[in-house]
Amino acid sequence: MPKDVEFYFDFMSPYSYLANVALHRLAAERGAVIHYQPLNLPALMKLVGNRPTTLECKNKGAYVMRDVHRWAQRYHVTLLPNPDWEKVDFAELARGALVALEDGRGTAYVNAIFTAHWEKAADLAQRSVLSRVLDEAGFNAERVLARAGARKRFADLEQATRSAAEKGVFGSPTMFVGEEMFFGNDRLDFMTTLIS
Repeated sequence: MPKDVEFYFDFMSPYSYLANVALHRLAAERGAVIHYQPLNLPALMKLVGNRPTTLECKNKGAYVMRDVHRWAQRYHVTLLPNPDWEKVDFAELARGALVALEDGRGTAYVNAIFTAHWEKAADLAQRSVLSRVLDEAGFNAERVLARAGARKRFADLEQATRSAAEKGVFGSPTMFVGEEMFFGNDRLDFMTTLIS
């Protein structure tokens, strides 16, 4: 029997990009169903008292960049450092994911954004670039982004982030299979044992 996997993530996380790659392979191999749960990672960390130590510790930040490339090689995917990372409105991207999920097109949206940001190092801070990425993925970019900017979507993302914190989530990526929580791309092997 297939198992549902809840996938809590923020597009800003390279480990979430890598987890997304692995989860799709797992879904194909084991018949798992991925339920996307976008959140606002900085807001989540404030809620639960976590800190972005990879940004605060230079040595850890350098290590993480080497580590994510090891994982990308293992998964046979491209991972490019994105020079425009600090300019991107990741909360807007998460709100867009909520719109796409509402429309039943969450997978296409999540894959398009992760690919553009982490595989192609696209400058998603530029509206024209983001619009092109969404249009090429079969979305009406203008419509999606307008809906993502609605006051309701801000409230929806805040609630999604609060709900994640209440469930025990403290970072991205986090996966649940039933009540079992797994944090980090490097814990997927443990999670796989629960999926028939």
